[in-house]
Amino acid sequence: MKMTGNTILITGGATGIGLAMAEVFLREGNQVIICGRQKENLLLAQNKFPQIQYQVCDLASAADRQRMYEWTVSNYPELNILVNNAGIQRQIDFTKGTLDLMNGDDEIQINFSAPVQLTALFIPHLIKLKEAAIVNISSALGFVPLTIVPVYCATKAAIHSFSWSLRHQLRKTGVKVFEVIPPTVDTDLDRGARERRKQEYRGISATEVAEATLAGLVKNEPEIAIGQAQGLRGGTRAESEQMFQRMNGHW
Repeated sequence: MKMTGNTILITGGATGIGLAMAEVFLREGNQVIICGRQKENLLLAQNKFPQIQYQVCDLASAADRQRMYEWTVSNYPELNILVNNAGIQRQIDFTKGTLDLMNGDDEIQINFSAPVQLTALFIPHLIKLKEAAIVNISSALGFVPLTIVPVYCATKAAIHSFSWSLRHQLRKTGVKVFEVIPPTVDTDLDRGARERRKQEYRGISATEVAEATLAGLVKNEPEIAIGQAQGLRGGTRAESEQMFQRMNGHW
């Protein structure tokens, strides 16, 4: 896919992988729009990269997603790439019943419902263009789960399945569907949970993910598995079970 001269919307683009992607895409000569819940983070991103345009949007809200779509196509009718990147990760212990589940942001709404609705909203627009793309950010944990973050892992498995089906549905159109599968990445996704559980390995940098994503898009790789995610995605069931035990044996 041509990765210059595009107009790209990145959800959750003010921090982490989203901001790293914004930087890489801007470098390649693309127009970048980001959205997120916290205006202060969006302003910080724009201060760092003045070319960035932004819009405040709470992706947990279906009404906000609708408004985000309408604002984007109204102000940027040339938009041809949607990056569904926004996500949260929470530790949830189901032995406590609903205590952890109900005490915090809704991972299903943000990680899965939002990409599905935004995709459905944007497809009629994208399908009219000569070349367009939907880029969904999943995770290696969608293939082998880390049981301490069970809902997060489930939403990422759902993103993988959704991307696969969507790619098939859109195969006769000009809309390509990509899935980016990162391993552990050194971001604030888990909001300090790694430090609290004294996890030493922080993961690869968000910039590494962004650069690998760019390379995969240029090569038209439908599934862009990065680093250790390549093994988790491609392993046999026996290998995956062994990895599962290594990852979760101490929880």
